[in-house]
Amino acid sequence: MPAPHPAPHAFDLYDTTLRDGSQQEGLTLSVSDKLAVARLLDELGVTYIEGGWPGAVPKDTEFFRRAAAGELELGRARLAAFGATRRAGIPVEQDEQVRALVDSEAPTVTLVAKSDLRHVTGALRTTAEENLAMVRDTVAHLVGLGREVFVDAEHFFDGFLADPAHTTGVVLAAFEAGAAVVVLCDTNGGMLPHLVAEVVADLTSRLEAAGMAPGDGRRLGVHTHNDSGCAVANALTAVRGGITHVQGCVNGYGERTGNADLVTMLADLQLKMGIDLVPADALAEATRIATAIGEIVNLPVSPRAPYVGASAFAHKAGLHASAIRVDPDLYQHMDPREVGNDMRMIISEMAGRASIELKGRELGFDLTGEQDTLARLAARVKQREAAGYSYEAADASFELLVLHELGRSPHYFEVESWRATSHQLRDGTLETEATVKLGGGGPLGHDARTVAIAEGNGPVNALDLALRAALRGPYPQIDDFELRDFKVRILDAHRGTDATTRVLVRTAGLGLTFQTVGVGPNLIEASWEAITDAYTYGFHKAGV
Repeated sequence: MPAPHPAPHAFDLYDTTLRDGSQQEGLTLSVSDKLAVARLLDELGVTYIEGGWPGAVPKDTEFFRRAAAGELELGRARLAAFGATRRAGIPVEQDEQVRALVDSEAPTVTLVAKSDLRHVTGALRTTAEENLAMVRDTVAHLVGLGREVFVDAEHFFDGFLADPAHTTGVVLAAFEAGAAVVVLCDTNGGMLPHLVAEVVADLTSRLEAAGMAPGDGRRLGVHTHNDSGCAVANALTAVRGGITHVQGCVNGYGERTGNADLVTMLADLQLKMGIDLVPADALAEATRIATAIGEIVNLPVSPRAPYVGASAFAHKAGLHASAIRVDPDLYQHMDPREVGNDMRMIISEMAGRASIELKGRELGFDLTGEQDTLARLAARVKQREAAGYSYEAADASFELLVLHELGRSPHYFEVESWRATSHQLRDGTLETEATVKLGGGGPLGHDARTVAIAEGNGPVNALDLALRAALRGPYPQIDDFELRDFKVRILDAHRGTDATTRVLVRTAGLGLTFQTVGVGPNLIEASWEAITDAYTYGFHKAGV
């Protein structure tokens, strides 16, 4: 029996974002994307990065070629290639897929093996004996070539509940051939924590009875999916049962409902269960890294994601704010800075004076003891929320509201009038034109008057272009601002086309990204308010 390759760590955090995560609907990674994500995962401090399936996926073959050529320098992580055991009836030396794993030059190889006998006979159409031989032959062959080998026992939990003898046999065969880790996979994601605990305990007893208990270079791992909503809980339960290798994907990416969220597991294991996996300064980069990977794969982090989501430490209720003002720990399960996040106060109709005070502090205003100002702001917020405004995602508009109550409203221009018209030409083309008239305020001077006309793709775009044209002379910085997002919400839909409209605008420029809100009886009026607020706020924050 070949000696097991010594695992470099006592506990493995194994990331499969580049392989299993990329099987998510709508998620596609180029080779350059995969290299960029791998570098971020290494910064996070994961133990293993599964790069993909060389030989089966051309992009993955190219990824490993470029990694081996020096384009991927890893500090802590070890690169793993994913593949399958040899095919039934084919000598391992002649199996092209196995050869591709060797050619990838990855120091670690993770083999997927059927462990549910129903899949062996139904999907592979082979016998139980041949399946075990496929595992032994492939593991022994790769270990003999100096590779560290892990075996993903596919459908393990379902298979164990149906036929524990064969699934246990797969684990034994892998260990006997020299596998360092056998990973118990909840491939269909339907397990619950109590079932995971029972199966892990039962398997461990069977391995002990066979003289192959975990230890001496043999370890058990777990790979969970989230179809029952329990992926992270199932993995943590397995760890409590003695498992020392966990697999997952950043941000819970993966097919169907996704894999166990690797970042959530990392934080739970390290901060809640006391298992030191990464340096504290690496864990403090978790929010940044999760966000950066979300940008690369074009699937942003969910605001409600544990630990790293924008709402993970956001507080809306006035009762919470009152307590947090005394002690933040009263309504937070941990210090958000440990994962690189931060506490955030949300201003809404639920806000009281404590919420306003804390939110003001977050924005740089010291309102401590300003009870009259806080009371006016709280009343003003409630009044405007009742009219349809929402400041939860519009900090810029809230800051302008605070400045107004403090008598410090920034003033750059006055609007004399604006209008937008659309008419259809004979050929069916729709032509839209806007006129904006400005006067007084700022460098324009109180007697100055500026008129600008612009055509646009619809009335909102035409108004934006006309306003920019009117402001460009005194404020050339306006060209540095760009409208990045535009969201419309109909508030009282039962009134049909007469409904109140709320518009949220996200603007970026001069190193700033911010959101403003506008409300009106129609889309154009609400948009105009949000856009004028955006430029006023942008000029103010940029020190224009």
